[in-house]
Amino acid sequence: MGDKIIIRVQSCEGTKRIQTTKSESTDKFLEKVCAAFNLASSQYRLYTDREKTKEIKQTAKPISTFKYKLKHGDLLSLVVLDSPRPPGGDKGMPVIEDEIDVFLNKQDGKVDRGPDPKYCQHRKREKCIHCTPLDPWDEGHLREQNIKHMSFHSYVRKLTCGVDKGKFAMLENISCKIKPGCTEHMPWPGGICTKCQPNAVTLSWQPYRHIDNASFENGHVVECFLDFWRKSGQQRFGYLYGRYEHHKDVPLGIKATVAAIYEPPQIGTDSSIELLDDDREEAVNQVAKELGLVRVGCIFSDLVADDTRRGTVKHFRNMQTHFLSAEESILAGRLQNQHPSPCKLSPDGHFGSKFVTIVISGDKENQVHMEGYQVSNQCMALVGDDILVPTKDAPELGYIRESTNEQYVPDVFFTEKDTYGNKVTQLARPLPIEYLLIDVPVSTPLRPQHTFRPPPLPAAAAAAAGGGGGGHRAFPIENRRATGDAQDFHALAAYVRQFAADAGSETRLEAMSDFHLLVFLATADMLPLRGKMSPLLTAVRTKDADLAAHWCKSEEWGTVEQLIQAQGLRHFDDVDNDGKC
Repeated sequence: MGDKIIIRVQSCEGTKRIQTTKSESTDKFLEKVCAAFNLASSQYRLYTDREKTKEIKQTAKPISTFKYKLKHGDLLSLVVLDSPRPPGGDKGMPVIEDEIDVFLNKQDGKVDRGPDPKYCQHRKREKCIHCTPLDPWDEGHLREQNIKHMSFHSYVRKLTCGVDKGKFAMLENISCKIKPGCTEHMPWPGGICTKCQPNAVTLSWQPYRHIDNASFENGHVVECFLDFWRKSGQQRFGYLYGRYEHHKDVPLGIKATVAAIYEPPQIGTDSSIELLDDDREEAVNQVAKELGLVRVGCIFSDLVADDTRRGTVKHFRNMQTHFLSAEESILAGRLQNQHPSPCKLSPDGHFGSKFVTIVISGDKENQVHMEGYQVSNQCMALVGDDILVPTKDAPELGYIRESTNEQYVPDVFFTEKDTYGNKVTQLARPLPIEYLLIDVPVSTPLRPQHTFRPPPLPAAAAAAAGGGGGGHRAFPIENRRATGDAQDFHALAAYVRQFAADAGSETRLEAMSDFHLLVFLATADMLPLRGKMSPLLTAVRTKDADLAAHWCKSEEWGTVEQLIQAQGLRHFDDVDNDGKC
């Protein structure tokens, strides 16, 4: 070994071995300590004794037994000053958590219980063991309320409820890749060692979920999405835009409230969907952001008509087949990886995802039904490191890749019961995809909400809902040329002339309160509105009719109205009071 020595460094996270030499400079040795514990140099102090009186400080002088009396096998003490993790993960930047996370972090989370009439014999303001508030992760309460998974923040409270108040709690993301920087052997496939080899993964049931409910503001949002299938018979995919809110039915729960569905470019058939590249994706996200919305999930249909006279659909997603196929689960994992959830407890600055996947299919009564899912953090890791693939002939089974010269794949196991009830651990080739799924209830509120103007239901959807259409015609939804609905200047002109200008500023706000219209205005190359939409988006977000009316008097919108006139179509000021030309 020459002058090479191994120094052990002990911290609250455990002990790690660092290779150095007697002649290596102090700053290089401390850099190795930083890398080993994923810390910044200003976040810790390193001492040679347990009493923490002799500190190793950064200096250009070399480490030597004469200076610090270090020798092979010595144990150093590492003291973290601020936290056991860098506040911003790898980039060293502060973690900015979502607003809902900041809100829930400030909540007590306790579940209040009223006095038990049988056991509580004390005065009203007093508490006993029978009426003391419960912790949000209390198993008895979750079981009583039929809550299958505790909320993520309840899980965090459980981790941080000890004497140390979670000072050393940490949520680590799984990695199935070889750790970089190992110099003890040739790069893979030349060799691998325990220092850089990823750990084997044993799949387990995830006790928490990041989203506890997905709720649509109103039935119009879903019905307009389903109208495409009713007209064409083709399946459809869309992204959900909405807000994260407090879900009061689950302790410290989070609800994804959906306000609109954006349908990206795609090719659909009666049994498949192929997503195409979307050059408007960034612009759509920016429009949503200025409207106070974020992408909270995705939705897709998998419907097969059963009886067209009764409007029933086939029921084929169940325990005997599958709830979410392996291919769909991999897509969900990929989208969740693209939308990570910021988390200060993670060394990477993020942990899991709030992105939810909703599938529309038939239920036991052969009615159109929605089911929501997330995939576990373990599935996100398997998908992110590209080691989980679907099988060819069994949609309910996935398959873990085998190691190749290009990629090392660790062993992945799952546990199931045999015919005798004994637990048996098996290699995940193949893998039942149900091990990776987490249910997310989907609902609509009793009192509908409307971030945007509720459009009239399409004829087929209105019939299904037992009502009529009527009202102003909605602006066409994007990428629906298959059903003859095109977003173009003619469609814009036809939409605009439905609204009377002299009806007041409220009418202008109503006309502009359409998500698909706003996306079209912000992205259409033919219109002079790129970069000029912020005041209008603010007006729609805040329901400010005067601001919307002021924007409609702008030079840019005036140009659009002149273009409409040039096409021979009347604009706002050419429409009579009754809304007819």
